[in-house]
Amino acid sequence: MKKIIVKYLKNNRAFTLIEMIIVLLVISILLVISLPNISSQSSSINSKGCQAFQQMVQAQVESYRMTHNQLPSSIEELQNKGYLRDDENTCPDGRTLSIQQNGEVRIVESS
Repeated sequence: MKKIIVKYLKNNRAFTLIEMIIVLLVISILLVISLPNISSQSSSINSKGCQAFQQMVQAQVESYRMTHNQLPSSIEELQNKGYLRDDENTCPDGRTLSIQQNGEVRIVESS
């Protein structure tokens, strides 16, 4: 029985320190290459997120109009009636939305 265990341990090959360092070096190089690209795209991602949020709020305005036969006067009215959560009032990039008199949802540019 001891011979089987000893034979198994001798055949069990592990990573050497140099192999581990090479793997970590390759991973580090990939991270250094990809991180600047990801961080440069964050403004584009936030802009697209704001546009998607605007479309979602526009859909909620239409739902409100169909239910109540009138347009909501503000985002707060949609929140009070349960069409939006209380924390849903700004885009991911910090810009806010407003509802025009004709029911169109617009992004208010921050100054």
